[in-house]
This record gives sequence, C-alpha cells and structure tokens, in this order.
Amino acid sequence: MSAFVPLSLDDLDAQGYDTVIVCAPDMAGRLIGKRLSPRKFAEFHERGVAVSSCTFGWGISQDIGLEVPYTGWHTGWRDFLLVADLATLRPAAWLERTAIVIADIVEEHDRSPVEITPRQILRRQIEALAADGLRADVGTELEFHLYRDGYDDLRRRGYRDRTPTTIVHADYTVQQVNAWEPFFRELRTALDASGLDVEMSQGEWGLGQWEINLTYADALDMCDRHTIFKLAVKDVATRHGLAATFMPKPTTGEVGSSCHVHLSLRDADGGHPFFDDAADDHMSTAMRHAIGGVLAHASELMTWYAPTINSYRRTNSSDFAGHGATWAFDNRTVSCRVLGTSASSLRLEWRVPGADVNPYLAVAGVIASVRDGMAGSTDPGDPSTGDAYQQQTERFPEHLGVAAEVFLASEFVGSTFGSAVAEQYGLTARYEWQQFLDAVTDWELDRYFEVI
Repeated sequence: MSAFVPLSLDDLDAQGYDTVIVCAPDMAGRLIGKRLSPRKFAEFHERGVAVSSCTFGWGISQDIGLEVPYTGWHTGWRDFLLVADLATLRPAAWLERTAIVIADIVEEHDRSPVEITPRQILRRQIEALAADGLRADVGTELEFHLYRDGYDDLRRRGYRDRTPTTIVHADYTVQQVNAWEPFFRELRTALDASGLDVEMSQGEWGLGQWEINLTYADALDMCDRHTIFKLAVKDVATRHGLAATFMPKPTTGEVGSSCHVHLSLRDADGGHPFFDDAADDHMSTAMRHAIGGVLAHASELMTWYAPTINSYRRTNSSDFAGHGATWAFDNRTVSCRVLGTSASSLRLEWRVPGADVNPYLAVAGVIASVRDGMAGSTDPGDPSTGDAYQQQTERFPEHLGVAAEVFLASEFVGSTFGSAVAEQYGLTARYEWQQFLDAVTDWELDRYFEVI
C-alpha cells in the first residue's frame, strides 16, 4: 500500500484550488453533497454543510414514495450535516482546480452520527473488529462497461442500441484494447494524481467491459476510494462523449460486471490470523470459520451484495458470480474463493457482489460475517472441486423481493447492525422490488402485444 498524504487547508490556496466538493455516500453508494470555495470550506468544514435528509428518504431515481422511519413527510424532511473527514481531502485531478473530501453525516441538533448512513455502518464494524484486536485489509475489484455513445444520446433512445468500446472479446488481450489506451491513460493518470493508487487496468471478457484495480487498503479508505473512482470514471467518460455503467448485467446474453471483495486480517502485532504455516493449505482454523460465517449469512445480506433488480440477472447466471454456499481454493465457480499462499497474500475473495454494490455496506456485511463466523466456529463445509455450479445444495435469494424479506426477518442483521439499519435498507429494497412489479417492461410488450 502506498502512503496517501491528504491536502491541508493551506494547500488549497497555495496550489490554486477554487472548488472543494464536500460529499458523502448515499444508500446506493453514490456521492451526495455540495461545492464550496476553499475560503468557505475553511469556514464550514467543522461546522458542517447542511443537506436535506431526503437523500435517505427517496428511491434510487429520487422518486418520492419510499416510506422509512428515519425521514420523510412525517419528519418534515429535516436537514442533517456533512462534516468533512480531512484525512480524505484530495485532488479531484480529473476536474479543473477541484478538490474532493468525504464527509460523515451527523444530526444537526446534537451532531451525533446518523447510524443508518453507509460510512457509519462500516465504521461500527471496523470498531468491533478492532475490539477483537484485528483490522481488515480490503480490496474491491470493480468492473464496468464503457460505450461509445454519450449519456444524453442513450437516454433519448432508452439506453438501447448501445455500441460497446470493444466489439470482440478482449479479456487480457493487448492489441484489441490499445485503441482505447488514450482514454485509459488519462483516467489512470487522473486517478493516481487524486491519490487513489491504481494497481492495474485491463480489458475484460464482456463486450465493452473493463476493469481497473485500486491497491488494497484498510476497509474505510478502500471504500472511500472506490466511491470516488466510480465518480471519476463517469466524469471522464462524459468528457470523451462516452458512457460508463456499473450495472451488473446491462446486456442480455453478455457477461456481467462484478465487485469482488478481497479481505484478509491482521492482528495488533502485524501478524496474519488467516495464515497457518503448519497447515498443508496454509489456511488457519480462524480463516475456515471466517469463510463459514460469510457463507452462513450470505442470504440474509443479499440486499447489500445484490441491491438492485438487475443484480440478480448476474447472480442467477453462470457469469462467475457464485450464487450458493460454496468455497474453494482458486476456483472461479464458487462464491468464496481462497487466494494466496503466503502470510501476506492469503485472503478470501467474496465473488457474489456486483458492480452496483454500495462498497461500505458490502464490506460491512463481510466483516460482520467474518467476526460472527470466527466467534461461533462456523464450519464452511468441504471445499468444492471442479464446477461448483453443479454442486450447490443451497442457493441464495434469486430476486430482490425475497432478499428484502430475508433481510428484514434476519435476527443477525437486526442484532449486528441495529433495527434502524435493518428497517432502512430492508424497506428500501422492498420498495424497489414493488416499483419493478408495478412497471410494464419492454420484454412483456415484445412477447405478448401482438400474439395474445
């Protein structure tokens, strides 16, 4: 991991910045916030920037209809405050003379943390892990699709007839992706200049599909960088007249985009609790139990691993996603893959989450499951061999409607994250499912309009 040095307040003036974006992740992991001058940021960064709580009370398309206890008509859509975490203040190098800072969300009346916000949910799990004498190193391996059409053009034609940036399968190839290297060089350079620490980029197997990996970090830093990364990808794509999407399955019959979560643990002495040099496979008992916990609670947490209707187009396919309680060593057909052979490289890779995931929630779910698995000595069963899709005896929820009800009914979710969190995200998922059920789809029109 490279050392990131945040900008200081003095740096903003000295280095010629004229804009600071103060922002925080919403329920979907998108950044919400406001823009300030450096002078006003110096004035407001401790006081906080007021934002309406409607950002946690509407649907993903800002539709007013979601009903949750935290906010809504019954509360008058009160404000809360974004309080900048200065440790995250960095250049937004893909934008001119602009810095960006991630904020925590607090109540305006007493400045207490808003417990339903993604950053706070993750922070509580990090603190619980620290109380066990442990910390998590995390990587989020994110894929996306990039199209030659701009967002405005695609919106006008209902996002149909898209032209992918690669028109042949280009996974790991060099020649086929060189045509797009000017775009990706600009993007990688801007990401590095923003302190996001790019590890590598490549073309992926899907048409127009790409992957850029950021170097692993502690859990909160990784999720902050992940969220800023998605913003940068879309911004740079827009500037080039392109469109990027993090939908898990934007095209029928094409492979989906994932967000594999890699996780390892370190103890207070820098040791690696997952590693056992005496074991033939180098896996400690603690790691086996950690995997057991992740698998045991996967169904309860699917609304965080697969938060949209489209998520399940990917998890219900054989797109290397995993949709059952399976694990193995270096096997891409399982849900939980074990990688690495040394103390520093041994880790679990949770392959269920798609590119639409809110990283804070997904990582919080994995950490909580790991902790519970180790505390309860949860047996993951035997590792799979060969094609794990043919060996699954238990499948995770197959659509968001089931996932929402399992999440709401889960004793683990309620006791681990709190009833307020369970209600906020469970009811949001239930609402999204109902919106889908109420919609007449193009598939129905194409299939039934003339023939019935």
